[in-house]
Amino acid sequence: MILEAAGALSTAIWCWLLAARGGFWRMREPDVEPARRSAGHEARPTTKGLPRVVAVVPARDEADVVGRAVASLAAQEYAGEFHIVLTDDGSADGTADVARRAAPGRITVIRGEPLPEGWSGKMWAVDQGVRAAAALEPEYLLLTDADITHAPGTLEALVARAADGDYSLASYMATLECATAAERALIPAFVFFFFLLYPPEWIADSRRRTAGAAGGCILIRGQALEGIGGIETIRGELIDDCALAHAVKRAGGRVWLGLNRETRSIRPYKNFREIGRMISRSAFRQLRHSGVLLTGAALGLGVTYLLPPILTAACWGEPAGVLGAAAWGLMSIAYFPALRYYRVSALRAPLLPLVTLFYMGATIHSAYAYWRGRGGVWKGRVQDKGPGRRG
Repeated sequence: MILEAAGALSTAIWCWLLAARGGFWRMREPDVEPARRSAGHEARPTTKGLPRVVAVVPARDEADVVGRAVASLAAQEYAGEFHIVLTDDGSADGTADVARRAAPGRITVIRGEPLPEGWSGKMWAVDQGVRAAAALEPEYLLLTDADITHAPGTLEALVARAADGDYSLASYMATLECATAAERALIPAFVFFFFLLYPPEWIADSRRRTAGAAGGCILIRGQALEGIGGIETIRGELIDDCALAHAVKRAGGRVWLGLNRETRSIRPYKNFREIGRMISRSAFRQLRHSGVLLTGAALGLGVTYLLPPILTAACWGEPAGVLGAAAWGLMSIAYFPALRYYRVSALRAPLLPLVTLFYMGATIHSAYAYWRGRGGVWKGRVQDKGPGRRG
């Protein structure tokens, strides 16, 4: 009876997730970009009436990717005024020079100041970029990363999306690299789990508190950023994109998040260790450094993802096994669209429990690193010090 009840619980969870979690699993791109909606709109818009936009790019030792990222910004087919500001955050590999060569005359590169106490490295670089951009009086800021490339129409589409929907913040989830064996095994699940936590349908619903964004591509109104107190409001955040979206939504602004296959991360993850470090960097911060929440998360993942295949194998032909197989099947159905989006074989869908074990391990490692005082390590900086850190 206990096993049957456990199987029934897992099945009920997956029925609820599929039917009532905002359709997070569908992985739908916007059907029609608002910038293209007007019938017969063949001529490109003129500069008049279009908002001024400044892209802000934080960069630290990104010489291998920043040239392509900045060049994609310089190639934007946007008829309004558009400029790029890059903060070189103490790079030692010539990042600033690469960026200047990629967008001559279109970019301002500023040298980052020493990191103050209480700030994450990225947020300090972004804040300096935003302050430098203020001299240009932009209506919108495009917050993007040094490893993100954009299709030529990205900015126009985001500006139109924000204007048509009266969004204070509009964001694209970048398509991550998915070429190596480790990437193909783990990256589709990364986006799947993200949308499970932050369903885009709920994010866009002003009646719900759920808010999220993807830090690689965020368009935010300058007034909205000022209204929440600027970047300083999220100065110490590692999951800064979602923290920014929460702050904007709490202040009464509307928020939108969508997929865009042509907004791409060009940072490769060569092996499982690199992906594990990427997950571990902020996972325990997501759980608010709580051992209780970590335990609860592990139990929840176990019941939702690991129990179904265990029951299927251990109780084959019995009611508990049938319920386990049903939950496993529903889980695979939910995961299939993420695999299809990343052009990975659907035969991998039943392997989601194994992928979940990896993510669970990375989360536990994140807690371990935090307690040792080595949490959130990025580009040589410890950004989530924890109790084990002295000084």
